[in-house]
Amino acid sequence: MNLLPKEHGEFVKPEYWEKFFKKRGGKAFEWYGEYPDLCGILHKYIKPQDKLLVVGCGNSQLSADLYDVGHHSIVNVDITDVVIRQMKDKNEKQRPQMKFLKMDVLNLEFPDSEFSVVLDKGTLDALMVDDTVKVTADIERMFSEIDRTLKLMGRYICISLLQEHILKKIVGFFSELGWAVRIHRIHVDDSLKDEKEFHMPVFAIICTKFKKNPSLQQILEVCAYEDKNERFKTVADLMNVVKEMQYYAVIRQRIAKRKVADEQLSLSLYTDVASTPRYTLHIVDSAAKLVNKFAIFIVPQGRETEWMFSTEAGRQQLSESAGFERLVVVTLDRNHAYLDLEAVQAELSGKVMELAPPGFKMGTKAWQLFVPFLSLGNDIGSRSVVKQGSSKMSGEYIIEDVEGDSGTTYRRLVFLSNQNVVQSEARLKTVKKKGKGRQTVMVVDKSYLACQHHLTMVAGLSCVASLPTLLDDQLSVLLIGLGGGGLPSFMHQFFTKVNIEVVDIDPEIVAIAIEWFEFQPDDKLRVCVDDGLKFVENQREKGRKWHVIMLDVDSKDLSVGMSCPPEPFVEPSFLRAVKSCLHDEGALVLNLVCRDEMLKSAVLKNIQTTFAEVYSCQVPDEVNEIIYALNRENTDVCITPEKSKVHPSEQAIVTNSAQKVDENTAACRKTKLKENCQYLDSYIRKQGGCEKDFDIVKEMENLTVR
Repeated sequence: MNLLPKEHGEFVKPEYWEKFFKKRGGKAFEWYGEYPDLCGILHKYIKPQDKLLVVGCGNSQLSADLYDVGHHSIVNVDITDVVIRQMKDKNEKQRPQMKFLKMDVLNLEFPDSEFSVVLDKGTLDALMVDDTVKVTADIERMFSEIDRTLKLMGRYICISLLQEHILKKIVGFFSELGWAVRIHRIHVDDSLKDEKEFHMPVFAIICTKFKKNPSLQQILEVCAYEDKNERFKTVADLMNVVKEMQYYAVIRQRIAKRKVADEQLSLSLYTDVASTPRYTLHIVDSAAKLVNKFAIFIVPQGRETEWMFSTEAGRQQLSESAGFERLVVVTLDRNHAYLDLEAVQAELSGKVMELAPPGFKMGTKAWQLFVPFLSLGNDIGSRSVVKQGSSKMSGEYIIEDVEGDSGTTYRRLVFLSNQNVVQSEARLKTVKKKGKGRQTVMVVDKSYLACQHHLTMVAGLSCVASLPTLLDDQLSVLLIGLGGGGLPSFMHQFFTKVNIEVVDIDPEIVAIAIEWFEFQPDDKLRVCVDDGLKFVENQREKGRKWHVIMLDVDSKDLSVGMSCPPEPFVEPSFLRAVKSCLHDEGALVLNLVCRDEMLKSAVLKNIQTTFAEVYSCQVPDEVNEIIYALNRENTDVCITPEKSKVHPSEQAIVTNSAQKVDENTAACRKTKLKENCQYLDSYIRKQGGCEKDFDIVKEMENLTVR
């Protein structure tokens, strides 16, 4: 299978090229490869009978090499007198049929359709230093002259580094004329070059002159390896592939000469028939010198979202545990099929060996014997898609069953707009069907909480002062955000007398939770399809109250540094509405996922302004921070919005001027919270069926007063 690199469209930045051209200096010829590097491509498109024009020939040996293998009809032009005289003196005796002429490529002095091939090695790169108006106009004159002097079906062969502005111009210009455009990656042997040199990949772009026919589809192709061409529908698609190949080449050179322990570089490999990556590679280097140099770690299917594999800190920990100077962590994409670990190893072997650390020697073809492929267990796991669908609000999604440790199966909901995040997860267990026989069936294990932060949210029930009394009577919980229903199903499983009401804006999500995650509403567990913001406002008007209001709502706006909740849920007006809907000594439990520290500070300030008593728990190894905001009647604080904009039920919130709780009071309250949490733990254990390592009390160990 042909694997092509595609990654990091933002790679082509001016600083890369600025550094390159400073290093290159006057050695332009050497950077583009010599005849042995180029001949494999050139002889595909130049035949001995072709009349060849070489533009900007300079002092290159390439024309002489072509002449010596039988291409005698060659005309070389250059704008420099000195170069033309030197090349004439050097070649006139040995190569009498080859011509050297002083001529400007912008104004060629040849008849129309004179040549069948025009060869340009680095001249376009030298002339098109930028994309300013004057430079662009000159390049268009050059291209127009090439068009004029080439015969129909003639080829313009340009050897170039294909800087972005150059790539855009050459492909755009000739494809607009109706010419076929094909790009080859030239693999130049740079093994003898100075280790400090900065190299860029070299390309040959072949533009074949067709008679313009508007009814014919553009021919835009890239040939990355051997003779296999990949065709693209648009110029933009072709340009993206070239830029990704450039990125891959730069990364290879960067990590071949030195370790990169201060950051983790990532690459993706695509097949030539898929739009999603087949493999994603993360390169993790250790700063220490270790006996073991290089290994490949294959992440089992479905586990790529786990902290150990999805975060830099997790992969660093994995690398330290494995004990290799360079560990390439490979994840497998859900849109592809994989046979087994051995097949993956065979498929990746060529590519991953290109990523070996400095000084690593192959030594033998049996490289598998000393470059281990590691994984968890002896296979790559398995996953199967059980449902694909689309939500008007959340977009396309899949539900998949994934094999985890010890053969355990997990059911996951994933939105394709953010495939690296598992929206909801449930564990499946095998139970015997009722009736005769020994038939078994897989069902959702409702005693399982997939997310650590959900356990911390359950611990938030301990914020209700009268919890021991209410838990066996009339404790009420409002949860905004259903997902797969794991959190409310867990609470309903162990707190059978608690009244739980769930609100979700997306009817498709509710249907998914019921059909695929066995969310089962009843008289104690109710679900409502509504906008959580409007629902709270409406219920406040009706005077409804709950002991605990939980917010577990994800944001669809990926441009904001806060993925949970959406910003309207933490604005002061909504927080005041939430407080109005809480019983005295009730609590808001909020799942906050925010990477923007300034935004996070603003959110916490809004909460602290509304609630006098605020605590938080940072979830270990996760970005999630669970906020507990307590509705203490005697500790309301003063905020000063205009009275006309304040709902009557909020007057107590904005008029009381009591101060925040002092340190001694906060310490007492924290002790009470922990006591309630211990009661919760005992209550759950009496129901039976919870995890052996289940410990809800630990959630209060990291409790912080805000």
